[in-house]
Amino acid sequence: MPTRTGLDLLTASPDPDLLRLRLGLVSHPAATLPNLTGAVDALRGAGYTLTALFGPEHGFGGAAADGALVPDARDPRSGLPVFSLYGASKEPSPQALDLVDALVFDMQDVGVRFYTYLSSLFYVLQAAARQGKPVYLADRPNPLGGEVVEGGQVEAGFESFVGVVNIPIRHGMTLGELAGYMNAEYALNADLRVVKMQGWRRDLWFEETGLPWVPPSPAMPHPQTATLYPGMCLLEGCNLSLGRGTALPFEICGAPWLDGYALAEEMNALGLPGVRFRPITFTPSASHHAGAECGGVQVHVLEKQILRPVPLGLRLLEVTRRRSGDAWGWNSHLERLAGSGWVRSSLEAAGGAEQVNARWQANAGAFLLQRESFLLY
Repeated sequence: MPTRTGLDLLTASPDPDLLRLRLGLVSHPAATLPNLTGAVDALRGAGYTLTALFGPEHGFGGAAADGALVPDARDPRSGLPVFSLYGASKEPSPQALDLVDALVFDMQDVGVRFYTYLSSLFYVLQAAARQGKPVYLADRPNPLGGEVVEGGQVEAGFESFVGVVNIPIRHGMTLGELAGYMNAEYALNADLRVVKMQGWRRDLWFEETGLPWVPPSPAMPHPQTATLYPGMCLLEGCNLSLGRGTALPFEICGAPWLDGYALAEEMNALGLPGVRFRPITFTPSASHHAGAECGGVQVHVLEKQILRPVPLGLRLLEVTRRRSGDAWGWNSHLERLAGSGWVRSSLEAAGGAEQVNARWQANAGAFLLQRESFLLY
């Protein structure tokens, strides 16, 4: 049975209550019907009245670069105002919410805590609760399935827009489930109504849902990118290139000083489950080492069911740091991604990657129990 998303169900059988309301749509280009009709056209075609649009990081049109602030705008197709949730403010303003009676939230997430659509959802729920506006969340699949949980949580004092709530890196929940979790655990008290999917199971990977993949952000071109992202993104806490500005973001890493053949040989000798490392030479056009030829590796996913991307990312950090010598450089993004201040020093110690992962997995086990009452599928 193919998965039917919340948007599919909302438009196939329009909600009589919603049909009477002025709606604000919080969304992006990856929110489509199975036939690739976008959310704006789908909702309008079903008879709903849209009066405002809200866009997350990368903008409502999905074209803005990673981390680039996005201004308010007007949608050229519909003529509706577009209010940025990644500009001067991260939450809808009271003035914007005055234009709507309710919000519809529909975004394709990738199942990772530091992917910022989860953070936008948090602030939308918070603002909607203050203004007394209900939020209808049209749920979508977690591309990584819903069974495996890995990685560290966010410790007190390390909250940020890539760590707005205290959950593991790979949380194994849908945005609908996380909305319920955040609404209760953080006392947001929004009037939340989740439009559940039909036909989705926790053991399904995105490729098994029957849904088309539309890149949810410029550096997330296909599902395999998302499969590696929970671990490979940790390398943004150092001065390696992660392939931004190439066809393989988050699937490759390297630097001008690295020997890709030696790195691949050492990583393959570790016997990490589900992957193989291939030496590669590439020239990124963005971020670290833009325009410079880099040596490094491509991470090939062989069996995603047994792959654990978070320990993979930790081991890559450990090995590339040692191989980089004086050329290596950390940056403060590591602490934001990790959600703690002890990971850097641990990785600099012998056997640090294994120790970090062991500590993280103990916390992940506790989260599996904590999330149980919020699961919808």
